Amino acid sequence: MKKVWAFDLGASNGRLMVNGFDGKSFFLEEIHRFPNQPIHLTGHYYWDILRIFQEMKNGMAKSFLKGHKAIESLSIDTWGVDFGLLSATGELLGNPYSYRDPQTKESLAEIFGRIPREELFERTGVEPAAINTICQLYAIKQRNPYLLEKTETLLLTPSLISYMLSGVKANEFTISTTSSLFNFKRHNWDYEVMERLNLPSEFMADIVQPGTVLGPTLDSVNIEAGISSVKVIAGAGHDTACALASLPIQSESAAFMSCGTWILMGVQVNEPVVSKNALMWGFTNEGTADGKYRLLKNTMGLWLIQKCRSIWEKEGQRITYEDEAQLIENTRPFQRLIDPDDPQFFNPENMTEQIRNYCIGSNQQPPETMGDFLRCILESLTLKYRWVIEKIEALTGKKLEIIHMGGGGIQNQFLCQFTANATNKTVISGPVEASSIGNSLSQWIALGEIKDLKEGREIVERSFPVKTYEPQNQSEWQDAYGRFKQLFKL
Repeated sequence: MKKVWAFDLGASNGRLMVNGFDGKSFFLEEIHRFPNQPIHLTGHYYWDILRIFQEMKNGMAKSFLKGHKAIESLSIDTWGVDFGLLSATGELLGNPYSYRDPQTKESLAEIFGRIPREELFERTGVEPAAINTICQLYAIKQRNPYLLEKTETLLLTPSLISYMLSGVKANEFTISTTSSLFNFKRHNWDYEVMERLNLPSEFMADIVQPGTVLGPTLDSVNIEAGISSVKVIAGAGHDTACALASLPIQSESAAFMSCGTWILMGVQVNEPVVSKNALMWGFTNEGTADGKYRLLKNTMGLWLIQKCRSIWEKEGQRITYEDEAQLIENTRPFQRLIDPDDPQFFNPENMTEQIRNYCIGSNQQPPETMGDFLRCILESLTLKYRWVIEKIEALTGKKLEIIHMGGGGIQNQFLCQFTANATNKTVISGPVEASSIGNSLSQWIALGEIKDLKEGREIVERSFPVKTYEPQNQSEWQDAYGRFKQLFKL
């Protein structure tokens, strides 16, 4: 059986998976998992990229000791927009900033003073947002221009780690499309946008397509991890592109949801949708593993529950996932609702307090128990997902019938069932490790082991279990959606 390594790095944890292929089915084994959170220092949020890299090497060594010695290739997928800067000698110029860093707050308005919001969207297809690469670069230019003066190369996160493993500098297509610096009509960096913002453009590394073989792992990596040389492949670098690639979608009337800290909902399209409504409703267009695009909306996911759980743990109340399920079951539905995408939930110091204050401010009874919080969050999230689905149907002119959900978030069965209830659509959940599997698919295609994504998805469908959820309790969910729209003027 041939094997590849899939490094799937998320905004809350990272993991190394071994994906095996016997010519008929895929097999997946988790080798190493580690927490990954931004580090707060001197008023900024950074990614500890050196620790991430060390954890990856630890995972390689662990894999070797477990008997996985003949590895064909490896690839990395991560969250979008963030990047590292390299000097002329190839050295890292500090830890990369996290997209949650506050330095970009003023950037967007200043950028719009030079490039109208509508024009930026029409050129890049990406919803203008403060987290985007363009805003981070602009903020650095305003606050610390000397850093950019020292920069020889900019690499987005998965491409940065690929460079650390292989020594090859190149930005992969899917991750590049998240930056708001990629011109989809030219299929390259938008050098005119950078010039109009007085941003240096010469340090943007060339863009390569998913499946490009960068080269072998460096000798220094091989020696430290105790491994033989492995091909480093620039697979689909964005985790959402990987997740979409793995979903067993067969119908054109199907939407996808990549479920984790964030929820990304959308459909695959041949060309970006850059209409006025797409911009007004906050949609974005990003690359897919097969070189096309996905129209999607980035919405709040399980971040709200993660932050509440961290508060409860600090208060000495540690609960299991089974406890959460029991609490939800025993709590009355639809007692209070929030707009989960309100900016005040982006990164508050105390999420439970923020939700309480939000409910009080909207003339609702604030939550008191953990069950109150969990119910409020999950019901509000999934009602917002219905709004997103309705807007996708309006933008594409397609009636959607099925929602494919993948990623770690689908282990929360209430999230899946409530999504079916709220949207009145059939939900098919699985696979759980969608990003890791999609990561592997890009490698198997590059290695010539499978023909294309269509064949890959067929293999995924027979290799990993899926679960179907049908809509329930439609009367009360319809009433709740009407109240949700009225409450938040949607």
